[in-house]
Amino acid sequence: MKFNEISHFSHPQHKLKFEYTEIPFKCDGCKEVGIGSRYKCAICDFDLHMHCAVPTPSIFHPFYTKCSFQFLSRAPGDSPRFCNACEKDITGFVYHCKSCGFDLHPCCAKLPMVLDDGEVKLYLYRKVSSSCHKCGRKGRSWSYRSKCKKYNLHVACVKEMLVETWHEFLGSHGKSTSRKLEMTRIPSLRNMLQTHHHKSRGNVKKCCEMAGLAVQFVISAVLGDPTTLIAGVIGSLMSRG
Repeated sequence: MKFNEISHFSHPQHKLKFEYTEIPFKCDGCKEVGIGSRYKCAICDFDLHMHCAVPTPSIFHPFYTKCSFQFLSRAPGDSPRFCNACEKDITGFVYHCKSCGFDLHPCCAKLPMVLDDGEVKLYLYRKVSSSCHKCGRKGRSWSYRSKCKKYNLHVACVKEMLVETWHEFLGSHGKSTSRKLEMTRIPSLRNMLQTHHHKSRGNVKKCCEMAGLAVQFVISAVLGDPTTLIAGVIGSLMSRG
């Protein structure tokens, strides 16, 4: 549910206003990168993903049918913890299953099971047997895979690309910038996906080429705003490389 203005326990001194941004930001709740819809305190430059600002107190996930995940402001205990979806560190808000000990970043917990750009569908899997087109490895984190099952991209690899590409924007200062992004690494991935099956013929080649063009939908989902609008923004940024 979207509200134009909210009060939030993590920032009680000011109210947060809903806004849409085409510039990446670092969420002050989960400490992960975001783009698109957010709640922001203009006075303090404080930002929250939609999923972090208006969380569901308790969720169930189809990948963990025996688990009940509770929203927490920080992971329990003092030991380092990682997200079971993307394998990245948990450093802020988290969905935690007390009985199993599993943890999910809020945006990872809300990743769509199917991404559909109208031409190709990408399905979210907990594990796949095929290699990731980015890292070449199997297993690892959750993955988005095309219907033809030849295109596979780890959620973890998408996050790593974003960190590499946007480090100078969201590095030591950690906050948003007025400069537009130059997503230099993502176009190279897209080109790799489009040429991976250059010797193939028929539906498999077409499917993978289309999936390569749909990379922006995976990126937008990982950033917490899996909408056609923000995917178009990502696609525009990709085309500049």
